[in-house]
Parts: sequence; C-alpha cells; structure tokens
Amino acid sequence: MSEKEFYTVEVAGLKRDLRLFEVAPKLRIAILNILGDTELVQACARELAKKLASLDYDVLVTAEAKSIPLAYALAVETKKPYVVLRKAYKPYMGDALKAETLSITTGQPQVLILDEKDRALVQGKKVVIVDDVISTGSTLQGMRMILDKAGATVTAETAIFTEGEKSKWLHIIALGHLPLFTD
Repeated sequence: MSEKEFYTVEVAGLKRDLRLFEVAPKLRIAILNILGDTELVQACARELAKKLASLDYDVLVTAEAKSIPLAYALAVETKKPYVVLRKAYKPYMGDALKAETLSITTGQPQVLILDEKDRALVQGKKVVIVDDVISTGSTLQGMRMILDKAGATVTAETAIFTEGEKSKWLHIIALGHLPLFTD
C-alpha cells in the first residue's frame, strides 16, 4: 500500500494539507473538501467578502454540494441572498431551468438545475458565482448557461482556489491557486 501524499496550502491565514488524488493517468490534483471545516469556510468567506466589497451585485449563486457552506458563509458576510443550483430535479422545483456539464472530479456529465422559486431571485439581477475550486471551468460554464437562460448578469466569479493553467483564471476572484501534479 502506497503512502498518501499531500500538498500543503495556506489560505486566509490557515494551513491545510490537501490530499493528492489521481484523476487521470499521470495526473493528480490536490483535493479541497471544505465540508465540515467551519474554521476554513468562515475565514475564506471573510477574505472573499473583502474582495467583493467594491462590486455591485444582488445575489450569490453556487452549485451543489461542496461549495454550499462557502456560499452560505459569504451570504452572511455580505448580507446578500444565495441560490444553490441543484444536481437532481425534485417535483417541488416546478418549472426549473437545466444545464449539463462534465465534472472533472467524477468524469461524468453533471446536470445543474435552477429551482423555479429561485428564478425570481436571479432574473434581471447581477450575480456572483461562488465555487470552492475552479479547475476546468465546466461547472462555471453550466452555471453561466442557466443564469443566462434566467436573464441574470454574471458580475464576477469567485472561488477559494483556481487550479491548473493559472493564466486561464486571471479574471476569477480567488484566494489562491493550486497546481496540477503530473508524474
């Protein structure tokens, strides 16, 4: 059995050891899992709120599931509402909007759904997209597609980390960047 490998990061004044996982042959990524890490979520939300303070926007939007705690904490910090784009349709969602993307972490198509009740929150509004880590941009693309269908304007995109080709993510408001690990 091989020894687990980690990549140490410092973000929002805190250090975390991120486990490296192989997502393709000879390609590993550092996995940030903020679920349950309230100290990190709160610290990152405070720092991101400072970076968003000068922007004009109405609503925060995130995709289910790992970035929900960040969106919630950021909503508390900024006093803005937040919307979660779901991954499965439930009958109570009514006339929902859908978009499909490809997830890097699962390698499978991923559906994102905007609940009918949340359409009114984003329609005609300026939104900030919130994610924990932006890697390939596929989730961002899906979120943009739904928000465009809903008549929202994306003002900014924010994340704790970007990952991969750094020059691709210069427009993202982020607290740090994660490299890709190739063998």
